[in-house]
Amino acid sequence: MPAPVQISDNAAQRIQALIAQRGKPTAGIKVGVKTRGCSGLSYTIEYADEVGKYDEVIEDKGVRVLIDPKAIMFLIGTQMDYVEEKLKSGFVFVNPNEKGRCGCGESFHV
Repeated sequence: MPAPVQISDNAAQRIQALIAQRGKPTAGIKVGVKTRGCSGLSYTIEYADEVGKYDEVIEDKGVRVLIDPKAIMFLIGTQMDYVEEKLKSGFVFVNPNEKGRCGCGESFHV
């Protein structure tokens, strides 16, 4: 069974770099969604000190990504990527569940 979220090579490299520079034991990177923005939901990414009891754990390309159990239904089938452009860089989510995004790209709805 495929993982609910696919991690690109660029995302995996960036996660490894972030964890390495954090300088303390880290269980992985935790991805979730929260209510915010003009379209209703936005993605969250934070360090995880431990694996939560109900977290979905994805181990791929040498990294561990934890999915918040409240977010899993919004993220199934999503590709997590990391993009570096001239004016901005950051994690990007290609999510087939999105029905639309706000004009600034900060939030989405399903």
